[in-house]
Amino acid sequence: MRPCQTLPQAASLAIVVLGLVGGCASAPPAPLATAAAATVRSPAATTLHALFDAAWESNMRRNPGWATYVGDNRYGDKLDDASPAAEAAGFAELRRQLRAAQAIDRQALNATDGASLDLFKYGIEEGLAFEPLLGFRRMSLGAQGGFHTDLPWLLQASPAATVAQAEQVLARLAAYPHRVDQELVRLREGLALGWVGARPVLDRVIATLDVQLRQPGTTVDKSPFYEPFTRLGSAIAAAEQAALQARARTLIDGQVLPAVRRLRDFVAGPYAAAAPAAGNLSLYPGGPAVYAALVRSNTTTDLTPQQVHAIGLREVERLRARITQVMRDMAWTGDFDSFVRHLNTDPKYFYTSPEALLAGYRDIGKRLDAEMPTLFAELPRAPWCVRAMPAHMGADAAESYDGPDFGGSRPGWFNANALAYKTRPIWSMETLVAHEAVPGHHMQVARASELGGLPRFRRSAGYVAYSEGWALYAETLGFDLGLYKDPPSRFGHLQWQMVRAVRLVVDTGLHDLGWSRQQAIDYMLAQSGESRGLVESEIDRYTSWPGQALGYYIGQLKIVELRDRARAALGERFDIRRFHMAVLDQGAVPLGVLEQQVDAWVQTQRRQP
Repeated sequence: MRPCQTLPQAASLAIVVLGLVGGCASAPPAPLATAAAATVRSPAATTLHALFDAAWESNMRRNPGWATYVGDNRYGDKLDDASPAAEAAGFAELRRQLRAAQAIDRQALNATDGASLDLFKYGIEEGLAFEPLLGFRRMSLGAQGGFHTDLPWLLQASPAATVAQAEQVLARLAAYPHRVDQELVRLREGLALGWVGARPVLDRVIATLDVQLRQPGTTVDKSPFYEPFTRLGSAIAAAEQAALQARARTLIDGQVLPAVRRLRDFVAGPYAAAAPAAGNLSLYPGGPAVYAALVRSNTTTDLTPQQVHAIGLREVERLRARITQVMRDMAWTGDFDSFVRHLNTDPKYFYTSPEALLAGYRDIGKRLDAEMPTLFAELPRAPWCVRAMPAHMGADAAESYDGPDFGGSRPGWFNANALAYKTRPIWSMETLVAHEAVPGHHMQVARASELGGLPRFRRSAGYVAYSEGWALYAETLGFDLGLYKDPPSRFGHLQWQMVRAVRLVVDTGLHDLGWSRQQAIDYMLAQSGESRGLVESEIDRYTSWPGQALGYYIGQLKIVELRDRARAALGERFDIRRFHMAVLDQGAVPLGVLEQQVDAWVQTQRRQP
């Protein structure tokens, strides 16, 4: 595993509806995958792809941050324009694109283009569905990220190998005070509409902003805003590097940090003063309708909150039985609480330093990479790497993944919370790597980025139910890849599965059934056995990001259902390696579309001699 600590970061995995709403483990090289595409396009297909290209270019111009994440650095000197005029123009552009898409004759398209047209319209309609929900769209500060963390993450993704690229980063720093002022206008608008985040969420936001602000006795060189200037390209002369770094320090101290202070003072002052104690959507104006829309969007199904809640209760019961079996395997005679207490306090289950934790994650990655060909017919070209999460995210932040860019200049990243090494037990690490890296997010995201026969919007799509559903399903593949060989590691796997099942219960409990924050915390603690700090952080995440956590388990259940259906239909002809490619090789899609794709694959396999 080669070192990757100095490479920039790629885009966070998230739903992007045309961008207008709101050490390395190397896989063996494989040929770039391509979807079926006509060698000679019909007039309808030519019009369709021209529309896709125009929409993509519009997206890059309007969303320069997202352009950086996908590897387009033409707009690397800009931040997104969050003015009312720009927002209105964005929605108007979506409506124009939808009209153009609706005018194309689908019957004149081949299967791949027809599916792309359907998905293009689906994404636009999803974006437009949230246009009227102004108050909700003004809640941009989340417990585990949001506007207040956007710039540090974007700066890590911004290249700084040349003088021109460093100049772009300096321009972004100079643009940040104006962007903060725009966000303050938006937050005040939300406040006037009665849409302010819950106080526990804002307390986390304030703590993050406090870490970003230059602390007494520290130098600006330690600021997350200075990060690009720690990796200037070696081709830049030493004197010029020093000049660029001096300009960055001046900008950060003189413009960026005062803007952060203005944001912090507003959030801690009039905004927090209006914050409700609870963040249940049912308590906000029009909140129940917003939550129903979020459930549909994040699960890509017609499930109601009540149905999701019932599924969660069923899965919690099933997983609890499996955890009880692990306790028997360890000959544990005490209750669940004492079992969890033992696993979370015995020093043998913990690394003793951040560096040892990172090395442990990398070791797991090496073992997984070696076994991947047993479950996949092809692997992505892009490597993936492990790195420490930025300190300003805090010790309670959950691990995450960031994908490679289209051009292959950046690897995928597993962001490990090295600060939390004292609370990250060794027995939980295998399932985390399987989820965030391989065979989870990296396998899916990197593979999608390399599907050269698909339009770019499909290669970068990230429906939560599909992407997180795949990553959760990927955790279960660990049994076939040599993981979970001892009872503690099996518990670690089941515990994280339980966390995702509990999410179905507590997210709907909070936003549909009126649960209190404490009720949700108590339920999650009792069922998962996770640490109180992580549980409180998770509950605040669900409060400030309603519905997102529902996609994980709902997506996993659908993939398992489709796998079992395909195996029953094909019998001895079923090949798990080919099934996985059938799931992955059309990029991220809504679950209904995935079902159609897998059913079509089964029929194709049946016709094979």
